[in-house]
Amino acid sequence: MSRRSALSGAVLHATDVTVSRGATTILDAVSLTVAPGDRIGLVGPNGVGKSTLLRALAGELTPERGAVRLTPPTATIGLLPQEPDLRPGETLRDHLARRTGVAAAVRELDRSAGALASPDPAGAADAAEHYDVALQRYLALGGADFDSRAAEVCADLGLPDDRLTVEATALSGGQAARASLAAVLLSRHDLLLLDEPTNDLDLAGLDRLERFLLHERTGGLVVVSHDRAFLERIVTAVVEIDEHSRRATRVGGGWTSFLDVRAVARRQAEQQYREARGQRDELRDRARVQRQWSENAQRHEKRKATDNDKFIAHRRAERTEKQASKVRATDRAIERLEEVEKPWEGWELQLTLAAAERSGAVVARLSGAVVERGTFRLGPLDEEIAWGERIAIEGPNGTGKTTLLWTMLGRLPLVAGTRQLGPAVVVGELDQARRQFVGEATLLDAFLADSGLLVQEARSLLAKFGLGPDHVARTATTLSPGERTRAALALLMAKGTNCLVLDEPTNHLDLPAIEQLEAALDEWDGTLLLVTHDRRLREQVRIDRTITLPRP
Repeated sequence: MSRRSALSGAVLHATDVTVSRGATTILDAVSLTVAPGDRIGLVGPNGVGKSTLLRALAGELTPERGAVRLTPPTATIGLLPQEPDLRPGETLRDHLARRTGVAAAVRELDRSAGALASPDPAGAADAAEHYDVALQRYLALGGADFDSRAAEVCADLGLPDDRLTVEATALSGGQAARASLAAVLLSRHDLLLLDEPTNDLDLAGLDRLERFLLHERTGGLVVVSHDRAFLERIVTAVVEIDEHSRRATRVGGGWTSFLDVRAVARRQAEQQYREARGQRDELRDRARVQRQWSENAQRHEKRKATDNDKFIAHRRAERTEKQASKVRATDRAIERLEEVEKPWEGWELQLTLAAAERSGAVVARLSGAVVERGTFRLGPLDEEIAWGERIAIEGPNGTGKTTLLWTMLGRLPLVAGTRQLGPAVVVGELDQARRQFVGEATLLDAFLADSGLLVQEARSLLAKFGLGPDHVARTATTLSPGERTRAALALLMAKGTNCLVLDEPTNHLDLPAIEQLEAALDEWDGTLLLVTHDRRLREQVRIDRTITLPRP
């Protein structure tokens, strides 16, 4: 499939981009250049402004200071946000057309064609020029063959042709993930901005996305991702937004080079701080001793002040002044020392999972169990989960991994077979949609309702997860996906559990939080049911056995 982006020479220059929210600085004088062939990974802790920067680059947000310039100005930028933004009443075909920019290009082409047909001769030249620009953009974005390409891509991804005419909100979770991937594969923008594109993709989807970005387009790419394996394969440079300064630093050479450079810089900064602090402490100790000697000398001279020998008195005064001069010289040396700041240590998640009393020998058992969700049918299933087992559930998107979890937890009715959940089983769940925090209640109220904590206890615990006073007063729906995920992890820490059910737990988490989650799971001795497409997490977490669901 040919793509205009492969020949694109568009260059983006962002200079001193500064964005604030109230009195809080989100981005401070961030500069960035994206040239053809650049594949830049944009990283930093949750809430540091990565998505905000993407919106500024895409022109969806105007910075208070700084500028974003695209050369040539007729080039196009496509931003694909981390959440699908499925709209009621919109078909999958229309959803894809909107996310790829084709829908907007069609509207502009229709508008300019209408102006061209206007009988006003004075504006004929301008109308013809506007129409030509609109037509070129429509063609460049692939509008002319969009429907055939959409059908081809959807078929390639396992989305039946009839799905294109189905309302997008009716898609299953797996189909919605593939629809997001289809939007990326159909994009013909000169510059592509992707916000967490690997979320919810299965291994086949990840492979397809990587092949597209590596081999089927060479236009500029900026991608926000916390998928370490994806970053290793894709990016040629990394831009990190610092949590403290809110400024950006670029490191060339890919993900591994970035990790090496960051580790070396951190060691050097810590060594410089230790050396500077040691030197300053040494001088201060010397000044303290010298000052004490000087004071002792002055007291001694006062006691000997009755001596009438002028020569002896002069020598004593010289000695006293010499001691005072040493103190002043040491003080000046301290003042001349260059101030070396202590390396910034930002907020760090400290995750421990509270354990309830162990359950019985059998946690859950399914015998000939069959469930139906709409037209989807799963089963018959025969599975038994024993106490302390660590089980991974795998399979392509749409095979029913979440459905299997919900069946075991008793959330879905059986149409056949039997289900047993151990009477002492206490489930702690991190579901894929983070459903505990999607309503209109404030974060604090939603957390109190589920956790059983007192208000001050809840505030303190949420603060440990980087959710402070500004967060807890907001409605849950206004929280970012990363903030909702941290709140869900805090809930697991608040509630004792002996059966941990994690459905895509690393979605929307930043890298330090993912590493903390891996450490907590390593120490967890209860039952674990895990669904994840995070390849690095799967390598790090100890698993006893795997349940693999085949494609229906």
